[in-house]
Amino acid sequence: MPKEARELTSFLALVVDTTIKTMPSILSSSDVRCFKKGCHGLVESAYRQTSEEIYWYCPDCENEGVISNWQGSKWDNSISKKL
Repeated sequence: MPKEARELTSFLALVVDTTIKTMPSILSSSDVRCFKKGCHGLVESAYRQTSEEIYWYCPDCENEGVISNWQGSKWDNSISKKL
């Protein structure tokens, strides 16, 4: 797998793991560093309950995205997985 793909996959996994631990409904700070080249900002993320998606945003560079279909992955720390 190319280095860029590994880095992006790692970033997305960190965002899922961090967000699902607390499931904030509004953008909340995280300790995940933005992956965009030259940016050193920390992303904010939120869990959208209606769509079960995770929205993330970097306020430093305005990089953003939506993560879907994370349920059941090894980074899924939601209560439903633990039951």
